[in-house]
Amino acid sequence: MPVADTSQLISGVAERYASSLFDLALEAGSVEAAGADLTRVQALIDGSEDLKRLIVSPVFSADDQFKAISAIVAKAGISGIVGNFLKVVARNRRLFALPGMIKAFRLIAARHRGEISADVTSAHALTAAQETELKAALKSVTGKDVTVNVTVDPSILGGLIVKVGSRQIDTSLRTKLSTLKLALKEVG
Repeated sequence: MPVADTSQLISGVAERYASSLFDLALEAGSVEAAGADLTRVQALIDGSEDLKRLIVSPVFSADDQFKAISAIVAKAGISGIVGNFLKVVARNRRLFALPGMIKAFRLIAARHRGEISADVTSAHALTAAQETELKAALKSVTGKDVTVNVTVDPSILGGLIVKVGSRQIDTSLRTKLSTLKLALKEVG
């Protein structure tokens, strides 16, 4: 299966599951709590190579994944809607799409609150002050509150890549250096 097809499959699965979870959380009046639980789950995934492997590897059976997720959910104290949701995702062999589900849930919740979200890639983690300043700058441009999802990617060397909807602003040092190399080739 080509890569594009795989990412579209994950995206479609992620959006359907996230939408269902959001509807359940909205009905229960626990959208914020569900979002907080999902943030904790994402932190667990980011912090554990074993958990990443469990999620993406087709080697583990649905039963293995279900048992492991059930144990992780219990240990992390994630119960209620999100705890049950994670078990259903594992039982249905859809853990591979879990990071996409978390991202999609955040987008749906932000849209519901009248916010827009920006995906920001930075060479280094942003300080609280930098993140606040970035949110203020984005609000002045968009006229709406902006939720910022920051990813750290040292390969961009410096600067930021900010994506809001289909608009992307790339001030990364890597891009600037590439542009400079092209300009120098044209001159020489």
